[in-house]
Amino acid sequence: MSGVAITAGDEALGAVVYNSDGLVPAIVQDASTKAVLMMAWMSAETLALTLAEGRTVFWSRSRQEVWRKGETSGERQWVREAYYDCDGDTLLFVVDQDGDGACHTGRYSCFFRSFGADTPADGR
Repeated sequence: MSGVAITAGDEALGAVVYNSDGLVPAIVQDASTKAVLMMAWMSAETLALTLAEGRTVFWSRSRQEVWRKGETSGERQWVREAYYDCDGDTLLFVVDQDGDGACHTGRYSCFFRSFGADTPADGR
């Protein structure tokens, strides 16, 4: 599996609004199921890497380093489409998810818990 490189013009890249830490939230959605898989942070560098490499690359706030999704787990995400919202302060990546899922817990999606549900927080 592989992603597609996406060429973004200066106007589009310039429209992205980063927070005071130089980061922007990036939502990742599965291309085939349309499920929201995860949210992670991107810097200008990791956005450029994601667009060039065709796979998701994020900024790890805890490790303070560039993080290629699936580099150690094998759960890679191959970019099919990339968007920025009307305010430029949130990104959306539509991906082919490689492996069993996106969540570090081993689940398909990080969004497996719901407010007000009768199930415990761990989803069991």
